[in-house]
Amino acid sequence: MKKITIILILFISICNQLVADRLKDLVSIAGIRTNQLLGYGIVIGLNGTGDSTTNLTLQSIQSLISQFDIVVSTSDLTAKNAAAVMVTADLPAFAKPGQALDITVSAIGKAKSLRGGTLLMTALKGVDGQLYAIAQGNLAVGGLGVEGADGSSVSVNIPTVGRIPRGATVEKMVESPFINANNLVLNLSQGDFSTANIIAEKINEIFGPEVAVPLDATSIRVRAPEAPAQKVSFVSLLENIEIEPARPKARVVINARTGTIVIGGDVKVTPTAVTHGKLTVSVQEDTAVVSEAQGAMQNANSTVAGTAATTAADTQIAVEEENAKAFVFDTGTSLSDIVDAINEVGASAADMVAILEALREAGSLRAELIII
Repeated sequence: MKKITIILILFISICNQLVADRLKDLVSIAGIRTNQLLGYGIVIGLNGTGDSTTNLTLQSIQSLISQFDIVVSTSDLTAKNAAAVMVTADLPAFAKPGQALDITVSAIGKAKSLRGGTLLMTALKGVDGQLYAIAQGNLAVGGLGVEGADGSSVSVNIPTVGRIPRGATVEKMVESPFINANNLVLNLSQGDFSTANIIAEKINEIFGPEVAVPLDATSIRVRAPEAPAQKVSFVSLLENIEIEPARPKARVVINARTGTIVIGGDVKVTPTAVTHGKLTVSVQEDTAVVSEAQGAMQNANSTVAGTAATTAADTQIAVEEENAKAFVFDTGTSLSDIVDAINEVGASAADMVAILEALREAGSLRAELIII
């Protein structure tokens, strides 16, 4: 009997209390965010695994060399040991000029591998088009690609993507509204009215009435000190407050591609009877000889005796149906009862998806069904 593996998210109660979480693990502060940077550059020093004759790379090399007052034509260049790449990085909040960033370098041309390459100076810009960092350095490539003369090749991981730890230097700081803001807005990672209200009540309990006001299911406005030093200390205390979040909405999440099913601990079903079975239809096509006739085949120089065969298609169709298995869900059936019942009938992951969808359509599943 096949058993499907189900990831169970259970909310464990200890002494009838939920495990408390730090506020910093539940919310983020509005305006304090990471910004993405992007740049175009050239990687050189490759061992014959570059872009070869790609025009984009040749023009980039020509433009780079011209900055040193050297005139060269693209016809005189080869990109066998060079590759055009895109460079990406994340600029953290409050990053100051001179700090280092990790960067990712990805080939965009015909390069087979970036192993052993060196990224030349590359400007990293934000979505506003302004320069925020400069990148350069030797690549660390975890992948490996080898190709033989006969066209056979072996590739391990991804050799066309590399990393440069601390490979970029911040040149410009992104201004943040944190210092000048009179109020802080806390945004929940997962919106929930009950949790937002619990957070506001806990903050007011510690810092005084009307310090925190819930705005909606996601946001809580908190009155903060005006002095920057006091504001930093206030946030330090704020983010370490322990909160007991409300129980989340009952959900069943299904990944139809991988067969992964996540069932929340509050999922229940109403009284329901489910029948599960399989119908297998197999079709086998054969060619059968019906009759043979003696005859002669004549060509330009001779006559040859032969046999002509008459054939016909022979199709065999077989239908096999397993005995349907049934199980019954009583009132208030819990998660463990659902799992045990489905495992007992030997349902596969695909069958599980069908059963849960049928329960939802019947109105018996007391949970939100999400298919990704």
